[in-house]
Amino acid sequence: MNQYISSVLENLKKKYFWEKEFLQAAEEVLESLEPVIEREPKFQANRILERLVEPERVVSFRVPWKDDRGTVQVNTGWRIEFNSAIGPYKGGLRFHPSVNQGILKFLGFEQIFKNSLTGLPMGGGKGGSDFDPKGKSDNEVMAFCQSFMTELQRHIGADTDVPAGDIGVGGREIGYMFGQYKRIKNVFEGVLTGKGLNWGGSLIRPEATGYGAVYFAHEMLKAKGTDFKGKKVMISGSGNVAQYAAQKVNELGGTVVSFSDSTGSIIDEDGISGEKWEFVMDLKNNKRGRIKEYADKFGVKYYEGKRPWGLCKADVALPCATQNEISEEEAQALVDNGCLFVAEGANMPSTPEAVSVFLSNKVAFGPGKAVNAGGVATSGLEMSQNSMRLQWASEEVDTKLHNIMVNIHKACAEAADEYGTPGNYVNGANIAAFKKVANAMLDQGIV
Repeated sequence: MNQYISSVLENLKKKYFWEKEFLQAAEEVLESLEPVIEREPKFQANRILERLVEPERVVSFRVPWKDDRGTVQVNTGWRIEFNSAIGPYKGGLRFHPSVNQGILKFLGFEQIFKNSLTGLPMGGGKGGSDFDPKGKSDNEVMAFCQSFMTELQRHIGADTDVPAGDIGVGGREIGYMFGQYKRIKNVFEGVLTGKGLNWGGSLIRPEATGYGAVYFAHEMLKAKGTDFKGKKVMISGSGNVAQYAAQKVNELGGTVVSFSDSTGSIIDEDGISGEKWEFVMDLKNNKRGRIKEYADKFGVKYYEGKRPWGLCKADVALPCATQNEISEEEAQALVDNGCLFVAEGANMPSTPEAVSVFLSNKVAFGPGKAVNAGGVATSGLEMSQNSMRLQWASEEVDTKLHNIMVNIHKACAEAADEYGTPGNYVNGANIAAFKKVANAMLDQGIV
């Protein structure tokens, strides 16, 4: 490894040794930048890497609120404003008991590169809380969201930092937070994305991450002279991203054979489409049920406590659940079962060891920062619509999203070719995104 990169990583590991997800993300990115650093010494001379791996700002605050029993509860809130070289900070808010500063730094760091790849003027940020909305009443969720926004509003704005939703933060939570922001600031502006359609939201936003992942994967297949027709596709998760990825795969002629949740996985080799897909939509979005209910209704195999990887043969894998959900062993199982394409619909769902297995076995592997950029790309389109005080038709938004994903694939492929690793989307994504952000940082001086 390049000595400069090695020293930056070593210092980072000493300084933040407990933030394992962040260190994993930083190592994956920096290692792939070696050919850029060696070809362009200006980045080392100006200490761009040291500046890139440190957030511009980390905000941490307490969030007191009162539950339905009248008991005061206290959670912790964060906002990681990582890099604003190419635009206002942009990235979701995650409400989940697992949230901590290290996970948010990993997500915020990834967001820098993801946002850069979209071609839109958005910097990188992330935030959230260890609050768990599951099992809470609407009144309790509102109480928490209003308290959370009472502090967060000091640090965000339509041209400063524009949060969105993420795990645990959907339309309900965005609505409560937007209402509180408007009440305190006395302005109606596009400070959050993922808003309701009748008050500034964008069409196609719920579908965007799933659709975008499949659009990118389709470009990967086309680069190998094929497409989704007749392909068996494994999808993990059963939430928003997985649902709409499945819908788009079905539209393009593929057969979706799996879904999963935190309790286990189902395998349906006849395909999850039509009535079956609609059942999953109702089960997960309205009834908040478990994926086992699908197996019970349609008489298919349910694997308790297991992820879908390796449970059946598939041509394409779309991990759409959470970070580090594909281990080295599961990656090898996918390879052994004939998988030739992996596109990450979630953030960093493959461990470093799993990525090595894919690359060493000539599997076309699309990293999350490129593949799942469709969500934030459409958030950027929502910001544009808010600025212009208009709303585009769904067909127009979908066309723009499709074009963005095609261009992201093109940028990744061209950067990989230019720096000597043709077909390596990991290197291509990191290099293409890095150069845009790094050059902007150089232009703006030591700030």
